[in-house]
Amino acid sequence: MTNRIAFQGEPGAYSHEACNAAYPDMEALPCQSFEDVIGAVRSGAADLAMLPIENSTYGRVADIHRLLPESGLHIVDEAFVRVRISLMALPGVTLDEIDTVRAHLVLLPQSANFLKLHGIHGVSAADSAGAARELAEHQTRNEGVLASTLAAEIYGLDVLAQDIEDHGHNTTRFVIMSREPNYERRGEIEMMTTFVFEVRNIPAALYKAMGGFATNGVNMTKLESYMVDGSFTATRFYSDIEGHPDDPAVRRALEELEYFTNSLEILGVYPAVEKRHT
Repeated sequence: MTNRIAFQGEPGAYSHEACNAAYPDMEALPCQSFEDVIGAVRSGAADLAMLPIENSTYGRVADIHRLLPESGLHIVDEAFVRVRISLMALPGVTLDEIDTVRAHLVLLPQSANFLKLHGIHGVSAADSAGAARELAEHQTRNEGVLASTLAAEIYGLDVLAQDIEDHGHNTTRFVIMSREPNYERRGEIEMMTTFVFEVRNIPAALYKAMGGFATNGVNMTKLESYMVDGSFTATRFYSDIEGHPDDPAVRRALEELEYFTNSLEILGVYPAVEKRHT
């Protein structure tokens, strides 16, 4: 055990914040890409991977559904993190001195009202935590950064305003992945099962495949399609359902699904978190 959890981004990224919140006793390991995060766990450099899978405002995280089945890893937990945006600047700088802020492109429109109110121009950056690091290095006095408060702590910046997002519902869902699955646990609320499948090329295959979940009373909370290898004919589906594969109803539904599929792979079985229902 390395007692490390890998995430994509620079120290202070929202994924880093997710690691600290979910696993405060583990060392967070920054990685350049999602592939590097997966590679860190597969190589043993980290025990867990924290991967963002979807955002309540922007939907599915690009490429993540393709990476999960190919990762060789297993989902063992989930986490939901509210994206709280803070404006930070160099120590001693006041808000009225700031005329420009840098941030990842998705944060700028979320803070449009605050920036307009204070006459601040937004400039996109590749990474918000990276922008915070660069501000600390370059010491640009009239410039601010939109990022997490964790980024301000790491890079020695002053937080001038907190929770400046226009809407308070923006939340990112993460999945935590491990080299080994864990089917033994039972959650206090309920269990979730995540899987991917490819339907057979027969008429109404998807309709028939979904029928088993309806007739067995299994709640499907997510169903998304995506192309495989750029093909318009090979479509793979990603799904979350409530329940454990050992539950009789879930077992029957999956058996019926398997009859109509070319492939079916369970990516993980894990406890649902309370924030899923809030």
